[in-house]
Amino acid sequence: MRITAEELLRRGVDRHRAGRVEEAEGLYRRALRLAPGHPDAENLLGLCARQRGDLAAALGHGARAVAAAPDSALFQANHGAALAEAGRLGEAIGALRRALALNPADAMSLRNLGQAMTAAGQARAAMEPLREAVRLSDAPEAWLALAHAAREAGKAGAAREAAARVTGPLAGQAGFLLAGLGAAPLPDRAPAGYVRELFDAFAPRFDAELEGALGYRTPALLAALLEGVAPGRVLDLGCGTGLSGVALKPFATRLEGLDLSPRMLAEARARGIYDALHEADLLDLLPRRAAAWDLVAAADVLNYLGDLAPAFAAIRTALRPGGTAVFSLEAGEAAVALGEGLRFRHNPDHAAALAEAAGLAVAARQDAVLRREKGAEVAGVLFRVGG
Repeated sequence: MRITAEELLRRGVDRHRAGRVEEAEGLYRRALRLAPGHPDAENLLGLCARQRGDLAAALGHGARAVAAAPDSALFQANHGAALAEAGRLGEAIGALRRALALNPADAMSLRNLGQAMTAAGQARAAMEPLREAVRLSDAPEAWLALAHAAREAGKAGAAREAAARVTGPLAGQAGFLLAGLGAAPLPDRAPAGYVRELFDAFAPRFDAELEGALGYRTPALLAALLEGVAPGRVLDLGCGTGLSGVALKPFATRLEGLDLSPRMLAEARARGIYDALHEADLLDLLPRRAAAWDLVAAADVLNYLGDLAPAFAAIRTALRPGGTAVFSLEAGEAAVALGEGLRFRHNPDHAAALAEAAGLAVAARQDAVLRREKGAEVAGVLFRVGG
């Protein structure tokens, strides 16, 4: 008996649910060969592509599924989610609105719509679908998304109320948001999960936004502090998409990058300028790599740490004798404070004392405007220190 496309799809879904994504994808492809243009096959192949991080393929499959069956709420929802991941926020919002017109009770699409609207600068309007999402699902992810939207919209009370409803593994991220609102104790650092998710979502539009509207200058400013430093082994902490690596490359005989975000690292890898990339937390990797680098650079990385002492100790350990480190901080009056943007601000004198205590002698210090945010300059300070 000849197998049908529908039977192949059924078997593929069973394997997909069991976590056997590669096998499922093979079955979906067989189904598509038997029935070219089959919308279910295209949709399911799009889900597989998203799971393995191939957004270009996911968008192609999703677009074909939607074209073949535009009245499918599921296909519109999945395509909208992929568009949001790719940073195509306007298109994502449109697709998710179409999905919700077809299925208004889809809590996941309501949450995805609210998050896309928040990322697109429509935080106040995003609160409406997010409130409906928490009404329908009471999911911690939806409450956290509502808390972030309310904070962005300037609704501190609503943000505190939503954050207080977050339970389970996301409670740490909610506590961090509450600290930023002055409603919880100041933590030592931003939760790693928050930083990873923030920059995974930001990766597709990171370069355009930072170099465009935000006027990001930190990598070039740090590179200027390195005049006269001999080339050597360089570690780019929080390398992101590789913007900082471009500025550091002239000082490197070997250039390595480190970041928490796999999507940022994928963008950095595509630049082709790094000899090695590490998906890791700097506080985990550096203490295990004693005297590994001649230069360690951290452009807008330490802003996610409240307690700088462990980071400075880790940098000192990772530097070779006579090595150099450069880093930027957002500047503030208090020894440490958590700003509205959920980044830490540090008093430059306090930070200098911590660096010296870790064995990093301050060789240069310079006030600087790091970028613009919401139309205002972000005041910072640049350091060059020696081990």
